[in-house]
Amino acid sequence: MSRVRKTLFLPGFLGALAAGWLSPNPAASAMNYDLLLRQGTIYDGSGHAPFVGDVAINQDVIVAVGQLAEAHGRKEIDVTGLAVSPGFINMLSWATESLLHDGRSQSGIRQGVTLEVMGEGESMGPLNAKMKRDLLSQQGDLKYKVNWTTLGEYLDELVRRGVSCNVASFVGATTVRIHEIGHADRPPSPAELERMKSLVRQAMEEGALGVGSALIYAPAFYAKTDELIALCTVAAESGGVYISHLRSEGNRFLEALDELLAIARQAHIPAEIYHLKAAGESNWNKLEAAIGKIEAARTKGLRVTADMYTYTAGATGLDAAMPPWVQEGGYPEWARRLKDPAIRQRVKREMITPTDQWESLYLAAGSPDKVLLIGFKNPKLKPLTGKTLAEVARLRRKSPEETAMDLVVEDGSRVDTVYFMMSEENVRKEIRLPWVSFGSDAASLAPVGPFLKSNPHPRAYGNFARLLGKYVRDEKVIPLEEAIRRLTLLPAENLKLDRRGALKAGGFADIVVFDPAKIQDHATFDQPHQYASGVRHVFVNGVQVLKEGRHTGAKPGRVVRGPGWKR
Repeated sequence: MSRVRKTLFLPGFLGALAAGWLSPNPAASAMNYDLLLRQGTIYDGSGHAPFVGDVAINQDVIVAVGQLAEAHGRKEIDVTGLAVSPGFINMLSWATESLLHDGRSQSGIRQGVTLEVMGEGESMGPLNAKMKRDLLSQQGDLKYKVNWTTLGEYLDELVRRGVSCNVASFVGATTVRIHEIGHADRPPSPAELERMKSLVRQAMEEGALGVGSALIYAPAFYAKTDELIALCTVAAESGGVYISHLRSEGNRFLEALDELLAIARQAHIPAEIYHLKAAGESNWNKLEAAIGKIEAARTKGLRVTADMYTYTAGATGLDAAMPPWVQEGGYPEWARRLKDPAIRQRVKREMITPTDQWESLYLAAGSPDKVLLIGFKNPKLKPLTGKTLAEVARLRRKSPEETAMDLVVEDGSRVDTVYFMMSEENVRKEIRLPWVSFGSDAASLAPVGPFLKSNPHPRAYGNFARLLGKYVRDEKVIPLEEAIRRLTLLPAENLKLDRRGALKAGGFADIVVFDPAKIQDHATFDQPHQYASGVRHVFVNGVQVLKEGRHTGAKPGRVVRGPGWKR
């Protein structure tokens, strides 16, 4: 071990971290290192102008950044003309199941993603016995054993199996609600709420980043604001964050934003908005007012941030096309009700009636031609993958609303669905906001095996490359150094991550090397299983997982834990 490596663990190291990690060592230029990245254009995550230099790594730590001409590396890689940056942080990942099947995280790694952050409303723990049974019975193309109970145990299970990326998670507000009161439309009793708070406290001690909610979906829809404040107050005690899919991104967008701000103020907790957007053409003009509310709150000292994906379509299920009342009790009760002719008539009527009482993505899309069916559980329905709801309705000679209800019953699931409902102009506005980071809102996939049995939203393969190619290089919406800050240091600081998100001595060696002139997304809605291109090398905890654009098979990923973690 070199002298420089030894200095990292001297007593003064923690003090140096508190002052901003370690400064590059001017005497380090003559040292020997495990790895040297030579003469890349370094974007350190700060948003400052890049510079040409070297990055030195020993084991899993960056030990020097700068001009290291006299240094030697056991391994050296010439990255002249390429961008070298911290690994990208996916603020909204649904790789919860895909990583259990394939830990290589191919679609993410090939875009430079080194940390997948999960937990939008639902998390993979804590689980009770019934939740474990449901998790097994509801599995689709991906099959796995449930060998864990708590959220911390799930994250440890991923690492035990082997993952190429780092992993982290919020604890789901929906998950702790189901744990205690199931799928019922009622508030928790005082005793139930205390148990829910205890579950959040335990998850925070296991390293959860905070509390995540997704309030348009049943049973999360049934939770009142005071319930969320109670859970967030517990998370705040451990330095956590509240992150939310707002109760509305459409007709009551501004009111839903007010709820998030109220929760943040009353629980004394930083808050983040999942996939910031104004959904539905009649609501597109509300984005400016929403931005004004957020920036006013930030000016008053409330830490409010957001993330986004770089597309005008969202993806979820047909549950987002039907009223929450019909879904009370979970999928079995939902499907049972949809077989009742009287209930079907009521659901059909409510599906086509504008309302402020619940969030209808079917109406936000504006037409069944803008509702794309992308994933089925039932093999007999898989030939419908890639067709619109309107097309399937015509094939079946039924209304789109009746067809949607039939598909939910026949498939044994909510049916994975894309809704085209946002404005391209608004996407660009959101990208320009300095407090917005990025998340795919998708799994991390590969074009092999069971992954090919469904059509994901192309954001699974292209969200980050699309930002850097289309919006940064081609359209110049923001400079590259700012885009990298928003992919790295901004989310790391928001989540209070330890030594992640910047190319600085003392930080963990999560690094991406890419060609700014060639980085490009290729996935489309018609052909989504296409890798992005232009990323050359990726290192996770100092281990190379992508070499000249090809996956090495290495799985050095770790659990990245929040500030409440009790070791």
